[in-house]
Amino acid sequence: MRLQEQDPDIYRIFAAERRRQREGVELIPSENYVSEAVLEAMGTIFTNKYSEGYPGRRYYGGNENVDEVERLAQERARRLFGVPHANVQPYSGSPANLAVYLATCQPGDPIMGQNLPDGGHLTHGWKVSVTGTYYRSIPYHVKADGYIDIDEVRSLAREHRPKLLWCGATAYVREFPFEQLAAIADETGAFFATDIAHIAGLVIAGAHKSPVPFAHIMTTTTHKTLRGPRGAMILVTEKGLAKDPELAERVDRAVFPGLQGGPHDHTTAAIAVALGEALQPSFVAYGRQVVANAKALAQGLLRYGLRLVTGGTDNHMILGQAGVSSCRRPSTGWASPSTRTRFLASLPRRSIRPGSGWAPRPRRRAGCASRRCPRSRNGSRRWAKPSRSSGCRRDARSAPRRCVRSAGRSRKIERWRRCGGMCGSSA
Repeated sequence: MRLQEQDPDIYRIFAAERRRQREGVELIPSENYVSEAVLEAMGTIFTNKYSEGYPGRRYYGGNENVDEVERLAQERARRLFGVPHANVQPYSGSPANLAVYLATCQPGDPIMGQNLPDGGHLTHGWKVSVTGTYYRSIPYHVKADGYIDIDEVRSLAREHRPKLLWCGATAYVREFPFEQLAAIADETGAFFATDIAHIAGLVIAGAHKSPVPFAHIMTTTTHKTLRGPRGAMILVTEKGLAKDPELAERVDRAVFPGLQGGPHDHTTAAIAVALGEALQPSFVAYGRQVVANAKALAQGLLRYGLRLVTGGTDNHMILGQAGVSSCRRPSTGWASPSTRTRFLASLPRRSIRPGSGWAPRPRRRAGCASRRCPRSRNGSRRWAKPSRSSGCRRDARSAPRRCVRSAGRSRKIERWRRCGGMCGSSA
């Protein structure tokens, strides 16, 4: 029985989500649109199979077809990235990264990764992650201009001698300095792991520098710029095997039985399909066009006065600076106030906030009963700035909507409505 007949409620939700994705504009850098072939592979008969172990070494019978699919996915991954070993079983990026820890570190070992508030990833040693509690995390940061502080990385690595050095991020818009970080890892004896989850498809397309010559281990998800299902891979390079000839086996043991049970065979099949698509010449054009589109969008936002972290992008994502100073009037391209209003109207509602630099303040009108008008008796006055009144002066440290009553009384901060700052009455 087909899904529409078996469970019309779920079918209705599926249809609504398909419509949402087709009619909306998705600007989340962690998401992508897979092909119909990938979707078809995800819904195949492999959903029924259980296959703990690796090709030729399973704990269950009847895995000859599963073995063939997994070997094909491994071969395509090795061919695409130019590495000698690939594990395609991790369920997602976080388990893949945790497997790297199990393969290279002991609990309590020092590790280094980009700080989460600086754009790094949760699994690179952030304090609420298991990677920040089971291992001694020493995070490095970005400079004021948004670029990784290489001098700080070098200084921290020399001081703490990490066992594992991560390069990778969830919010970093410039090309990663693989070569410089690899030199630091080599100097301090650390394993150098690159998490290329966001840029894997760009690396394949030649739109981003490849970490293969510099890293010992690479991890990536398969559902971002690789345009595949929600899964992950761990790749071991020639340099990694030169450092530790058993590194590939240690990675495999960390994935299974160290962390996971049986792989999701239908996902492995869909990964193989996505990797097959990435082998086509059209994927190179696709990856490069993604970067070209991101650069064009960044330039457009700059023309509208939005400040961007690092002033642009080298990959598929853009970071806008938050705060009142994030919006500036550009020298050209702003046109008239009406142009700005039309641009604001095109933004998602939640991105336009009072005080963010983007939300226009309402005009004051006598007798206006609007809920947000500062002249309204009972309405919200949070968008209006108070005027100075006798016996009242603004405290420079307080928010614009507050003032200090200072006529012979204590410096008690009150709402400006109570001191007459709006109506001009005497305090």
